[in-house]
Amino acid sequence: MDRLFRRAMSSGGPKVEDVLRSPKWPLTWPFSPQDFGRLDESDDGYFYAQPRIGVLHIDNGAIRSLKKFYAKNLPPKANILDLCSSWVSHLPEDYEPQGLTILGMSPAELDANPRATRRVTQDLNKEPKLPFDDNEFDVITNVVSVDYLSRPLEVFQEMNRVLKPGGKAIMSFSNRCFPTKAIDIWCRTADIEHVFIVGCYFHYAGGFDSPQAHDLSPGLFGMGDPMFVVEASKI
Repeated sequence: MDRLFRRAMSSGGPKVEDVLRSPKWPLTWPFSPQDFGRLDESDDGYFYAQPRIGVLHIDNGAIRSLKKFYAKNLPPKANILDLCSSWVSHLPEDYEPQGLTILGMSPAELDANPRATRRVTQDLNKEPKLPFDDNEFDVITNVVSVDYLSRPLEVFQEMNRVLKPGGKAIMSFSNRCFPTKAIDIWCRTADIEHVFIVGCYFHYAGGFDSPQAHDLSPGLFGMGDPMFVVEASKI
């Protein structure tokens, strides 16, 4: 991965915003099946059987940064799909979506999400096909869970299908994870390489414009959780 990442980078220092400005994408999908293996390959349903209601997987500073990003970048009254969702979707308190569909693994957590207007329980690693119509959503979000997708190319192709033309997909992530359930390549690479990995998902899925990266990290001198976003719009 390190060699692939260096070859793909255009020039300049390793700033998050630089990673996807003009990458030299490999001609074909650059990952192997082993890259998407996990230490714990048991049924994910067992892992998520115990609801984690009230648990926040990033700190308050990272959450505030993500909410500020949403406040500036979400279109008004958007029909939103929140993938790998839980009891909270991190939308700004004063933002009113047209609808918020949440899809996740824990029915109890989904039921506890007060902003949701529709709830779907689905394991995307078993069934990446989304149960929604073509061109249904204005925005798709995924908060700190893209690293658990073992079939990301199929999921991102489905994301493109259910987005409206011009609709945006916003993938946000930090440096926290459940290491036994995160994919292998994520666990053996660093934050800036994660940006390139998610950019690859958009690029090879097809149907998206050039992905863009943002460093929303609020901490000073390495304090607090980092927060990164990779986003792209449906062509």
